[in-house]
Amino acid sequence: MSARSQPISVVTGAAGFLGSHLTDRLLAQDHRVIAIDNLITGNAANIGHLAGNENYHFIKHNVSNFIFLPEEKIDYVFHFASPASPIDYLELPIPTLKVGALGTHNALGLAKAKGASFILASTSETYGDPLVHPQKEDYWGNVNPIGPRGVYDEAKRFAEAMTMAYHRYHKIDTKILRIFNTYGPRMRLRDGRVVPAFISQALAGRPLTVFGNGSQTRSFCYVSDLIDGIFKLAMSDFHEPVNLGNPREMTIKQFADEIIRITGTKSTIEYKPLPEDDPKVRQPDISRAKKVLGWEPRVSFEEGITRTIKYFRESLKSD
Repeated sequence: MSARSQPISVVTGAAGFLGSHLTDRLLAQDHRVIAIDNLITGNAANIGHLAGNENYHFIKHNVSNFIFLPEEKIDYVFHFASPASPIDYLELPIPTLKVGALGTHNALGLAKAKGASFILASTSETYGDPLVHPQKEDYWGNVNPIGPRGVYDEAKRFAEAMTMAYHRYHKIDTKILRIFNTYGPRMRLRDGRVVPAFISQALAGRPLTVFGNGSQTRSFCYVSDLIDGIFKLAMSDFHEPVNLGNPREMTIKQFADEIIRITGTKSTIEYKPLPEDDPKVRQPDISRAKKVLGWEPRVSFEEGITRTIKYFRESLKSD
């Protein structure tokens, strides 16, 4: 492929868990990738294997500030920059709000200036603590705007509103993906999310911390499946939000039992009070993704979680 015809993609949050996997997929599809991350929650180790790749260029920058790129042609802007775990957005509430508002505005401005398609990484948290189950894209959500999780939920809801405004007013080609719980290699060990928390506790032989009575549910999607859905949506001509996740639902207690079984740990379960506004249920309705993208998850829970445990086992050895 000639350099002139080679697609150029910008990825914000490119050193994060999802941003780094997305970068790998884009490079595998013969894209040139301009990666942007201020490394506030991203990890340089996630992109270390790309050093020296002539199709990859990394820029350390906070996208809540203006984004200037001299390239005349950019084809895709993937906006994935944001703190994305409860620990992150409780410790970084203002940056979380700013990257959802100012960062989205700047990334949309870049897409508008370059005539690029814009792909927003939104979240199932836009549904809040849902009163509808499973969650479909036409559900407007049940969100506490002033609760501790509101900085993330409302930042993403605002980002969606701004994305649709740019689509309708400026005729920008935009896509919105609502990401449900995703797991896999490159998750941070201590980011507060349930998958790394349970696995790291199990591998250390410590009790697994379950909040509430463990009856709240989550649906876990392996990262390669999610990235496949993101790529398909980016290449589509569909503009409404699309849920991407695995509809296989399990309780947190069931998940803890599975981690104990698969790791072979002697860990027990320790129960603690449920955090404020923690969603009681979370399960995507992926009918739209199946119909529009021909996409559904393929990696089984057993296969995906085994790969993830292996990654964390190796990470803990090198820690």
